Amino acid sequence: MAAPSKPSSGWSHDVFLSFRGEDTRNTFTGHLYNALDDAGIHTFKDDERLRTGEEIGPELVSAIEQSRISIPIFSKNYASSKWCLKELAKMIECKKTMNQLVLPIFYDVDPSVVRNHTGSYAEALRVHNKRFHQTIIDEWKEALREVGDLKGLELKKIANGHEGTLVKLVVAEVSSKLRKDSQIVSDELVGIQSHVEKMMSLLNITSDNIKILGVRGLGGIGKTTIVKVIYNTISHHFEGCSFLANVRETSQHYWGLVNLQNQLVSNILKGARLNITNVDEGINVIRERLCRKKVLIIVDDVDENFQLDALIRKRDWFGLGSRIIITTRNGHILANREVDEIYEPNEMDANQSLQLFSRHAFRRDQPPEDYLDLSKEIVQNTGGLPLALEVIGSSLFGMRKLAWQDTLKMLQDDFLHDKVLEKLKISFDGLKDTEKDIFLDIACFFIEMDKNIACFIWQQCNFRPEIGVEVLCQKSLIKIGENNELKMHDLLRDLGKEIIRQENLKVAGGRSRLWSHKEALDVLDKHTIKLKGSVLTLEVVQEVNAV
Repeated sequence: MAAPSKPSSGWSHDVFLSFRGEDTRNTFTGHLYNALDDAGIHTFKDDERLRTGEEIGPELVSAIEQSRISIPIFSKNYASSKWCLKELAKMIECKKTMNQLVLPIFYDVDPSVVRNHTGSYAEALRVHNKRFHQTIIDEWKEALREVGDLKGLELKKIANGHEGTLVKLVVAEVSSKLRKDSQIVSDELVGIQSHVEKMMSLLNITSDNIKILGVRGLGGIGKTTIVKVIYNTISHHFEGCSFLANVRETSQHYWGLVNLQNQLVSNILKGARLNITNVDEGINVIRERLCRKKVLIIVDDVDENFQLDALIRKRDWFGLGSRIIITTRNGHILANREVDEIYEPNEMDANQSLQLFSRHAFRRDQPPEDYLDLSKEIVQNTGGLPLALEVIGSSLFGMRKLAWQDTLKMLQDDFLHDKVLEKLKISFDGLKDTEKDIFLDIACFFIEMDKNIACFIWQQCNFRPEIGVEVLCQKSLIKIGENNELKMHDLLRDLGKEIIRQENLKVAGGRSRLWSHKEALDVLDKHTIKLKGSVLTLEVVQEVNAV
């Protein structure tokens, strides 16, 4: 058995398959495993070689704990295997403690046989009772009882027992549960588990109450990453889910709030397009169409009350059991809301900071001995902010020690102390001129744009965009999304815009780039434009034409 590579959701596996080998390994389970694998679903198939002694080995325990969905395949002889029953008990434990989804398949036994311990299951338990303590037998019986009550898939009720049809249905069901809108998170996460555990405790998703949770903290501390992992972890427990990213930035655009409302409704109603045309209409649609649905909504990077008013003004807009999570740098936003809990992520401790920094600076968990002291000094001056550690570490990858020493001096300057943007600007200052231009264009205009379209525009400016984009990716200043779109952390976006503002604090027309609709129209109206390679978004062009 070779487990597939780790999925991007942050789990080690999407699915754990538990089955009685002699019953189904070369038939149904083999076909199901191949079908799941062909669908890109990372599946752990139990292997008898991992079973040693009387206890489940650590690999199997870890595989169950790190799978989003566990699938026990109940055949006639399933209960005769102590290993299958041990795995089942572990699945039920993970269901209770980690909200793991268990999807039972009743292959050639009825759910009532599993639930009530009759037939071949009764005989198997009688045999086990001769070897195992009664407490263990009781644990297995309870696990069988609980899973027998779960909604599963029964072969005899599907297409007259056609196994191929059941395989297709399982793949479809798993794909639906995993959700196609899972948020992409880095494979280099450090210290995320403690945040997730604290958030899960505050969310208490087993409660039917409607809960609103605020996540408050400094930019770059990891708020968005934390809620992405939470979203991927619990989204399958809800009827509908929506992750509204970069609300602060999006709401500044023409039709920005309306677009967010359309996205929210479309996400929850499974792609329905209601074509909301104004904010008031959107409020009515959200309130009327979502009030009976159990939903999970992330409203990321909020800085004004009007943004929340348009999207989640009152908790009774949503159904019982709903969970709404708001991330913000501005604590006053949460003070004005009916927020049940507030979570404030702490800065990374020294060991976590060094590990994250080292992963980006050296592509390993710890620095080499001759760079250890210098690395510790640099880490000490980043304030434990994950973004700063990632960006500064990436900028030093492959650099000579002299560059490291210069970076440390800049970090230690008094006027830079605790000013995160200035610390991040160190990496910007180390770029070539064309790389700086590409970075600033992305910050001001091209976030979420297809990389190929942006590169075509830069080619007209005689840049070498493929090289420039690659350099920015290597230095962790930008990322490329799964759909080839350009992505940038909101703090780095703010840095880029602040650099442009500093070009001329008083006269917008004296800056090289304009991203504000109002400022762009004002400059065009006064004919004072002095833009360098001016880039106007489609929305601005439409607005200008309307004028």
